[in-house]
Amino acid sequence: MDPRFSRADRPLIWAHRGASHDAPENTLAAFLLAAHQGADGVELDAQRCASGEVVVFHDTSLARTAGAPGLLEEASWAQLRQLDAGVRKGQQWAGERIPLLAAVLAETPRSLLVNIELKCERPDDRGLTAEVVRLVRDAGAEERVLLSSFNPLCLALARSLAPALPRALLFEPDSGFLLRHAAAAPLLDLTAMHPAHELASEAAVARWRRRYTVACWTVDDPALAHALWARGVSGLITNRPAALLGEFASGRG
Repeated sequence: MDPRFSRADRPLIWAHRGASHDAPENTLAAFLLAAHQGADGVELDAQRCASGEVVVFHDTSLARTAGAPGLLEEASWAQLRQLDAGVRKGQQWAGERIPLLAAVLAETPRSLLVNIELKCERPDDRGLTAEVVRLVRDAGAEERVLLSSFNPLCLALARSLAPALPRALLFEPDSGFLLRHAAAAPLLDLTAMHPAHELASEAAVARWRRRYTVACWTVDDPALAHALWARGVSGLITNRPAALLGEFASGRG
């Protein structure tokens, strides 16, 4: 197992879309706040926009977090960079922008791990995986990046393009049987399993931990966090990194 993605004293804390309980998700503000709060790493979503740039954004639609009509994949970077991705979280965040992945890699501390989720549900990823690999290399960020995806085709392509970059498979209760039981994991040469927390039974975690680190999402409840750690889960992906760090620092549970 890769020692970068586990700790002996507590779970590794990944800030889900940054410190997204406190700051607007998937913005530089959220990532920098997560680092300030002491998170070990941040989890973010990578997609390509219409003009080809890799941007950090979760949804297919621009409406929920950027308040604009249309789809991200149909908008150019020139259009996206004008949108306010912060004000819906509160006036104090007005003016926060949708960031480029390159900017996140350049402007976050080099000590901060970065879990880049490759957001693609189709067989054709429109060059996303190759462009993410290029950006990671250009930033000299190979030692702090983990690539993850629900799409095993993206992970297979990442393996062929950058075999040394660690990879994690995401899956949830609604995933197909083979994905849900990680049947393709040996073929993908994975580093980690990232299941929805509902799938992380004691038996499943014990089985996965023979070969992989295990990080569950999305875990904000302290009691659940302690239970997962007791089962052997290596990491927690959370909207509330400060709260969970405080829980484990206090020794409660």
